[in-house]
Amino acid sequence: MSIEDKLAERGLTLPEAPAPAANYVPYVVSGDMVYVSGQISADENGLITGKLGAELDVAAGQKAAERCALSLLAQLKAACGGDLSRLVRVVKLGAFVNSTAEFTEQPQVVNGASDILVALLGEAGRHARAAVSSPSLPLGVAVEIDGVFQIK
Repeated sequence: MSIEDKLAERGLTLPEAPAPAANYVPYVVSGDMVYVSGQISADENGLITGKLGAELDVAAGQKAAERCALSLLAQLKAACGGDLSRLVRVVKLGAFVNSTAEFTEQPQVVNGASDILVALLGEAGRHARAAVSSPSLPLGVAVEIDGVFQIK
């Protein structure tokens, strides 16, 4: 079953690959590796903003992280000329969680991204990662995640 079929089964679709908001590229392909720039939390209603430990709880943060993962896959699809079957594996995610100084559940928030990637890709979705707190993120978003992927 294709990634798109698995998304449809879950009632999800990939967003359009967002254009960069500043002087950088959305991804770089180097050999069989794709480095995707940070993707901020957004859904069909716009940006998902707020601070974990204040306005947002872990469940809301997980949904924001899941949306970041879908944007990462959208960028990866663009990098692969529209062919996600070229994906070999997710190598690493770097996740930033907009959170209060007291909030310590960043790994649980980022599980929203990790869980959807494993659900869609199986073993190829398992990855190394970092999940760190940030006192603020661009445009006030809740989560930003970048990724490294291996392709064929």
